Amino acid sequence: MLLLAVDTATPAVTVALHDGTSVVAETGQVDARRHGELLLPAVDRVLTEAGLGLDAVTDVVVGVGPGPYTGLRVGLVTAATFGSALSVPVHGVCTLDGLAYAAGLDGLEGPFAVATDARRKEVYWARYEDARTRTGEPGVDRPADIAGRLAGLPVVGAGALLHPDAFPGARGPEHVRAGALAALAAERLAAGTGLLPPQPLYLRRPDAQVPKNYKVVTPR
Repeated sequence: MLLLAVDTATPAVTVALHDGTSVVAETGQVDARRHGELLLPAVDRVLTEAGLGLDAVTDVVVGVGPGPYTGLRVGLVTAATFGSALSVPVHGVCTLDGLAYAAGLDGLEGPFAVATDARRKEVYWARYEDARTRTGEPGVDRPADIAGRLAGLPVVGAGALLHPDAFPGARGPEHVRAGALAALAAERLAAGTGLLPPQPLYLRRPDAQVPKNYKVVTPR
Protein backbone atom coordinates (compact mmCIF):
# COMPACT_ATOMS: atom_id res chain seq x y z
CA MET A 1 0.00 0.00 0.00
CA LEU A 2 1.17 3.52 -0.79
CA LEU A 3 -1.27 6.32 -0.07
CA LEU A 4 -0.84 9.73 -1.66
CA ALA A 5 -2.64 12.24 0.56
CA VAL A 6 -3.38 15.88 -0.33
CA ASP A 7 -5.34 18.63 1.38
CA THR A 8 -6.02 22.19 0.24
CA ALA A 9 -9.09 22.94 2.37
CA THR A 10 -7.15 25.36 4.61
CA PRO A 11 -4.41 27.89 3.79
CA ALA A 12 -1.96 24.98 4.07
CA VAL A 13 -1.08 23.08 0.90
CA THR A 14 -0.05 19.74 2.35
CA VAL A 15 0.99 16.44 0.72
CA ALA A 16 2.22 13.13 2.15
CA LEU A 17 3.01 9.54 1.25
CA HIS A 18 2.02 6.80 3.68
CA ASP A 19 2.86 3.10 3.31
CA GLY A 20 0.05 1.84 5.53
CA THR A 21 2.28 1.83 8.61
CA SER A 22 3.98 5.20 8.73
CA VAL A 23 4.54 8.43 6.83
CA VAL A 24 7.19 7.97 4.14
CA ALA A 25 7.49 11.63 3.12
CA GLU A 26 5.57 14.82 3.84
CA THR A 27 5.62 18.48 2.89
CA GLY A 28 3.47 21.52 3.51
CA GLN A 29 3.37 25.24 2.86
CA VAL A 30 0.92 27.86 4.11
CA ASP A 31 -0.23 30.19 1.35
CA ALA A 32 -3.95 30.77 0.95
CA ARG A 33 -3.61 32.26 -2.54
CA ARG A 34 -1.38 29.72 -4.31
CA HIS A 35 -2.99 26.29 -3.85
CA GLY A 36 -3.01 25.57 -7.57
CA GLU A 37 0.57 26.71 -8.02
CA LEU A 38 2.01 24.82 -5.06
CA LEU A 39 0.20 21.47 -5.04
CA LEU A 40 1.80 19.61 -7.96
CA PRO A 41 5.38 20.63 -7.06
CA ALA A 42 4.63 19.38 -3.53
CA VAL A 43 3.54 16.00 -4.92
CA ASP A 44 6.73 15.80 -6.96
CA ARG A 45 8.76 16.73 -3.88
CA VAL A 46 7.43 13.91 -1.68
CA LEU A 47 7.85 11.36 -4.46
CA THR A 48 11.44 12.47 -4.99
CA GLU A 49 12.16 12.36 -1.25
CA ALA A 50 10.76 8.83 -1.06
CA GLY A 51 12.62 7.75 -4.20
CA LEU A 52 9.38 6.53 -5.75
CA GLY A 53 7.47 7.10 -8.95
CA LEU A 54 3.82 8.09 -9.20
CA ASP A 55 3.06 4.59 -10.49
CA ALA A 56 3.83 3.21 -7.01
CA VAL A 57 0.72 4.91 -5.56
CA THR A 58 -2.10 2.47 -4.78
CA ASP A 59 -4.65 4.89 -3.29
CA VAL A 60 -5.27 8.63 -3.23
CA VAL A 61 -6.61 10.35 -0.11
CA VAL A 62 -7.99 13.89 -0.23
CA GLY A 63 -9.32 16.27 2.38
CA VAL A 64 -12.92 17.12 1.44
CA GLY A 65 -13.26 20.13 3.72
CA PRO A 66 -15.16 21.96 4.89
CA GLY A 67 -13.19 24.78 3.36
CA PRO A 68 -13.39 27.79 1.05
CA TYR A 69 -14.58 26.92 -2.44
CA THR A 70 -11.56 27.90 -4.53
CA GLY A 71 -8.83 26.30 -2.44
CA LEU A 72 -10.78 23.15 -1.67
CA ARG A 73 -11.53 22.31 -5.28
CA VAL A 74 -7.83 22.41 -6.21
CA GLY A 75 -7.11 19.37 -4.05
CA LEU A 76 -10.26 17.53 -5.06
CA VAL A 77 -9.74 17.99 -8.80
CA THR A 78 -6.07 17.02 -8.51
CA ALA A 79 -6.92 13.90 -6.49
CA ALA A 80 -9.59 12.89 -9.01
CA THR A 81 -7.14 13.39 -11.87
CA PHE A 82 -4.49 11.21 -10.21
CA GLY A 83 -7.09 8.55 -9.44
CA SER A 84 -8.24 8.47 -13.05
CA ALA A 85 -4.74 8.51 -14.54
CA LEU A 86 -3.46 5.76 -12.24
CA SER A 87 -6.71 3.75 -12.10
CA VAL A 88 -6.60 3.74 -8.29
CA PRO A 89 -9.34 4.52 -5.75
CA VAL A 90 -9.75 8.03 -4.36
CA HIS A 91 -10.89 8.32 -0.74
CA GLY A 92 -12.26 11.41 1.00
CA VAL A 93 -11.58 12.36 4.61
CA CYS A 94 -13.14 15.28 6.45
CA THR A 95 -10.40 17.86 6.91
CA LEU A 96 -11.56 18.56 10.46
CA ASP A 97 -11.15 14.84 11.24
CA GLY A 98 -7.58 15.00 9.96
CA LEU A 99 -6.86 17.99 12.18
CA ALA A 100 -8.40 16.23 15.18
CA TYR A 101 -6.24 13.18 14.49
CA ALA A 102 -3.15 15.39 14.26
CA ALA A 103 -4.06 16.91 17.63
CA GLY A 104 -4.20 13.39 19.06
CA LEU A 105 -0.75 12.65 17.68
CA ASP A 106 0.42 15.78 19.50
CA GLY A 107 -0.91 14.35 22.77
CA LEU A 108 -4.33 15.98 23.09
CA GLU A 109 -6.96 13.75 24.67
CA GLY A 110 -10.71 14.29 24.34
CA PRO A 111 -13.18 15.68 24.48
CA PHE A 112 -12.21 18.71 22.43
CA ALA A 113 -13.28 20.68 19.35
CA VAL A 114 -11.71 21.70 16.06
CA ALA A 115 -12.25 25.06 14.37
CA THR A 116 -10.77 26.27 11.07
CA ASP A 117 -11.09 29.70 9.51
CA ALA A 118 -14.20 29.99 7.33
CA ARG A 119 -13.66 33.70 6.59
CA ARG A 120 -16.59 36.14 6.91
CA LYS A 121 -15.79 36.15 10.66
CA GLU A 122 -16.99 32.53 10.88
CA VAL A 123 -15.40 29.16 11.61
CA TYR A 124 -15.91 25.63 10.39
CA TRP A 125 -16.08 23.45 13.47
CA ALA A 126 -16.92 20.08 15.00
CA ARG A 127 -16.78 18.38 18.42
CA TYR A 128 -14.79 15.22 19.14
CA GLU A 129 -14.90 12.64 21.90
CA ASP A 130 -11.32 11.77 21.06
CA ALA A 131 -8.91 12.12 18.16
CA ARG A 132 -10.78 9.53 16.09
CA THR A 133 -14.42 10.10 17.08
CA ARG A 134 -16.44 13.07 15.88
CA THR A 135 -19.79 13.77 17.54
CA GLY A 136 -22.23 15.24 15.05
CA GLU A 137 -21.77 16.85 11.68
CA PRO A 138 -19.42 19.77 10.93
CA GLY A 139 -20.95 23.24 11.09
CA VAL A 140 -20.19 26.82 10.11
CA ASP A 141 -20.98 29.57 12.62
CA ARG A 142 -19.81 32.81 14.15
CA PRO A 143 -17.49 32.12 17.09
CA ALA A 144 -19.69 34.01 19.56
CA ASP A 145 -22.66 31.82 18.62
CA ILE A 146 -20.90 28.57 19.59
CA ALA A 147 -18.60 29.77 22.37
CA GLY A 148 -21.05 28.66 25.05
CA ARG A 149 -21.45 25.20 23.52
CA LEU A 150 -17.68 24.68 23.50
CA ALA A 151 -16.97 26.34 26.85
CA GLY A 152 -14.34 24.48 28.86
CA LEU A 153 -13.09 22.48 25.87
CA PRO A 154 -9.71 22.81 24.18
CA VAL A 155 -10.34 24.05 20.63
CA VAL A 156 -7.78 23.16 17.98
CA GLY A 157 -7.05 25.00 14.76
CA ALA A 158 -6.56 28.36 13.09
CA GLY A 159 -10.21 29.29 13.56
CA ALA A 160 -9.84 29.02 17.31
CA LEU A 161 -6.51 30.86 17.38
CA LEU A 162 -8.03 33.74 15.41
CA HIS A 163 -10.80 34.18 18.00
CA PRO A 164 -9.24 33.70 21.45
CA ASP A 165 -12.01 35.68 23.17
CA ALA A 166 -14.58 33.10 22.06
CA PHE A 167 -12.22 30.14 22.45
CA PRO A 168 -9.95 30.67 25.47
CA GLY A 169 -8.83 27.05 25.14
CA ALA A 170 -7.44 27.68 21.65
CA ARG A 171 -4.33 25.68 20.71
CA GLY A 172 -2.49 24.11 17.80
CA PRO A 173 -1.95 22.44 15.49
CA GLU A 174 -3.11 25.35 13.36
CA HIS A 175 -3.67 23.54 10.05
CA VAL A 176 -4.18 19.93 8.97
CA ARG A 177 -1.16 17.83 7.96
CA ALA A 178 -1.44 15.40 5.07
CA GLY A 179 0.55 12.84 7.05
CA ALA A 180 -2.15 12.77 9.73
CA LEU A 181 -4.87 12.64 7.08
CA ALA A 182 -3.15 9.67 5.44
CA ALA A 183 -2.58 7.86 8.75
CA LEU A 184 -6.25 8.22 9.65
CA ALA A 185 -7.29 6.95 6.22
CA ALA A 186 -4.89 3.99 6.51
CA GLU A 187 -6.41 3.07 9.87
CA ARG A 188 -9.93 3.22 8.50
CA LEU A 189 -9.03 1.20 5.41
CA ALA A 190 -7.36 -1.47 7.53
CA ALA A 191 -10.41 -1.66 9.78
CA GLY A 192 -12.80 -1.79 6.82
CA THR A 193 -14.39 1.46 7.96
CA GLY A 194 -15.95 3.38 5.12
CA LEU A 195 -14.29 6.57 3.98
CA LEU A 196 -16.08 9.50 2.38
CA PRO A 197 -16.56 9.95 -1.36
CA PRO A 198 -14.16 12.56 -2.78
CA GLN A 199 -16.86 15.22 -2.93
CA PRO A 200 -16.53 18.74 -1.51
CA LEU A 201 -18.02 19.59 1.87
CA TYR A 202 -18.73 23.30 1.39
CA LEU A 203 -21.47 23.97 4.03
CA ARG A 204 -22.30 27.25 2.32
CA ARG A 205 -22.42 28.79 -1.13
CA PRO A 206 -19.19 30.12 -2.70
CA ASP A 207 -18.34 33.81 -2.39
CA ALA A 208 -18.36 34.26 -6.17
CA GLN A 209 -21.85 34.56 -7.59
CA VAL A 210 -23.18 34.76 -11.13
CA PRO A 211 -24.73 38.21 -11.66
CA LYS A 212 -28.52 38.03 -11.66
CA ASN A 213 -29.13 40.87 -14.09
CA TYR A 214 -27.01 40.95 -17.19
CA LYS A 215 -26.83 44.08 -19.28
CA VAL A 216 -27.87 42.96 -22.73
CA VAL A 217 -25.57 44.23 -25.44
CA THR A 218 -26.70 43.64 -29.01
CA PRO A 219 -24.36 43.94 -31.98
CA ARG A 220 -24.95 46.91 -34.29
